[in-house]
Amino acid sequence: MALVLAATGLFLYSRLGSDLDRTIEQGLRARAADVAALVEQADEGLREARNLRGPDDGLAQVVRPGGAVFDSTVGLENEPLLTAGQLERTSRGATFFVHTVEGEKVRLLAEPVTAQDQRLVVIVGASREPRAEALEDLRTQLIIGGPIALLLASIAGYVLASAALRPVERMGERAATISAASSSRRLPVPRAEDEISRLGGRLNDMLARLDGALERERALVANASHELRTPLALLKTEIELALDEPDSAPSLAAALRSAGEETDRLSQLADDLLLLALADAGELPLRRTSVSIAEVLDSIATRFRRRAADAGRRIEVAAPADLVALADRRRLEQALANLVENALRHGSGTVRLKAVDVSDAVVLHVTDEGRGFPTQFLEHAFERFGRADGSRAGAGLGLAIVAAIAHAHGSAAIASNQPDGGADVALTVPVTAKIEPTATSGQ
Repeated sequence: MALVLAATGLFLYSRLGSDLDRTIEQGLRARAADVAALVEQADEGLREARNLRGPDDGLAQVVRPGGAVFDSTVGLENEPLLTAGQLERTSRGATFFVHTVEGEKVRLLAEPVTAQDQRLVVIVGASREPRAEALEDLRTQLIIGGPIALLLASIAGYVLASAALRPVERMGERAATISAASSSRRLPVPRAEDEISRLGGRLNDMLARLDGALERERALVANASHELRTPLALLKTEIELALDEPDSAPSLAAALRSAGEETDRLSQLADDLLLLALADAGELPLRRTSVSIAEVLDSIATRFRRRAADAGRRIEVAAPADLVALADRRRLEQALANLVENALRHGSGTVRLKAVDVSDAVVLHVTDEGRGFPTQFLEHAFERFGRADGSRAGAGLGLAIVAAIAHAHGSAAIASNQPDGGADVALTVPVTAKIEPTATSGQ
C-alpha cells in the first residue's frame, strides 16, 4: 500500500507540474502573439501598451538578431534576456527557455517575427513562482496525507483480512479436535459462497470419505476377528477333546482331521486378507502371460465338477478355443474359483462359465440358475465381508478378492441378475491375440 500511495503521489505531482507548464506555455504563446501584433502596428511602444501593464502581466522584450534591445516593458531596456547563442536558436522557430530575472525564475518564449521592415525576436516571459507554490502545496499535502492514508488503509486491510480469515481460524480449531475417535465431526463452513466456503465444503467431503474408509476398516477388523474366532474356537475344542481321550485313536484322528481343516481355513483367511492388503496398497503382484481362456475355464470346471455332481448339479463351459488373454493365470483362476464356489454354495441349477470376445478384451461370466442377488445388495456385492438378507449373500471375502484381481488387471467386476433368474458375475481382462484352435471346450 505504501508503494501504491508513493507511486500515486509521484504521478499526481508530475502530472500537476506538466499541466502547469502547459498552461504557462499556452499563456506565453498568446502573449507573444499580442506583442508581435503590437510591434507590427508601430503605434506605441511596449511601455505604453495598456494590455501589458501591471505586476501580473509578466514581461516582454523585442530584440534585434544581434542582441540590441528594440523595445521592452519597463525595467528591461538595457540588457537582452537571451544570450547570442540562444537568439541564434530562435531563428529556427519558437523556443522556450528558463531564466532568472531579478532573482525570480521565469519561463521565456522567444519567437522570430518580421515587423517594421526588419527581423526581430519577440521574447515574453511569465513567473514560475505560482507553479512552484502549487507544487509545494501538493507536496505538503502528500507528505501529510500519505501516512494518514497509509495508516487508514492498513487498519482497513487488517480488519478485512481478519474478517476473511476468521472462518479459516475456526476451521483450523475444529480440525485440531478431529481424530479417529471423533471422525464424524466436520469443519464449520461459512455461509458466504466464496473460496473459503468452497474450501471448507471440499475438506468436509474429504473428511466424509476418510470417515467412510475408517468405518470400513473398523468393519473389516471386526469381521476378520469374527471370522478368526470360529475356527480358533473349533481348533481349541478339538485339541481339548483329543487331550480328554488321549488313548482313543479314532477320537484323536478325528480331532486332528478337524484341526487340520480349521487350520486350512485360517490359512486361507490369512492369505485372502494379505491379498486385499496388497491390492489396497497397489502392490498386488501379477505375472502376466498369454493365457488360453478355454483352458482356464476347463481347468476350473474340472476342479469343481465332482463337487457339483455330488450336489446333483452341472458345470458348463462356453469359450472360443482360440481366445487368448494377457493375464496372471493363477490370479485369474483364483477369481473364477471364488465365483464358482459362490455359485455352488448360494445358487442352484447349472453353473455356466462363459467367455465373450469384446473388441480388445474378453469378458468372463459365471452364472447360475438360483434366486440371484437381492436388489439392494448389488451395489454392495464386492464389499469385504458383505452380508445381505436372503438365500444369497456375499460370502466372506470371495467377491472382494474377485474385484481386487479384476482391478489389478485394469478392469472391474460387475454383479447383476439374469433376466430369467440367477446371478451373473463378470470380470474383464485384456486380449492379446487369437491362437489356432487345438481343442474344444465342453460341458
